[in-house]
Amino acid sequence: MANDKQAESPKTLTHMDKDGAARMVDVGHKALTKRKALAQAIVSMQPETLKLLMARQLPKGDALQVARVAGIMAAKKTPDLIPLCHPIPLSKAEVEFEAIDEDRIRITADVRNMAQTGVEMEALTACSVAALTLYDMAKAVDPAMCIETVCLLEKEGGKRGHWLRTSEGSE
Repeated sequence: MANDKQAESPKTLTHMDKDGAARMVDVGHKALTKRKALAQAIVSMQPETLKLLMARQLPKGDALQVARVAGIMAAKKTPDLIPLCHPIPLSKAEVEFEAIDEDRIRITADVRNMAQTGVEMEALTACSVAALTLYDMAKAVDPAMCIETVCLLEKEGGKRGHWLRTSEGSE
């Protein structure tokens, strides 16, 4: 089994042992720090669908509120969905929506904790499930909707500190 120094090396696959078996990384030696992750998903749709969505007039009801709750629940259930994620306490999971064009909505998830490992996967999962929920709630009126650009926008905390996505990639 690889020691902690080897597991932290960029050349070492941290989620595999020396024999190639999957493993959960040991974070027990890490300090508790405040951590934050901000992620997004973009959903494109017909302009009329976005109007119905924002007016909360879709046939299935208020898709934004259902998607908000689904995203928050997904953040809390991330270790049940992503096999090697640590079950960690969350101090915040917030999902927001913003129409950014006549035919696109941005979903953002802001997830925070005080733990030994970060919350990037929880934020990405929250956005993804919120986007899938919007699709489910609106597919009857617009089956051509497309979930795009699921990505991490920002993270804070831990050994690497602050990271911010720039238009060219990452900083």
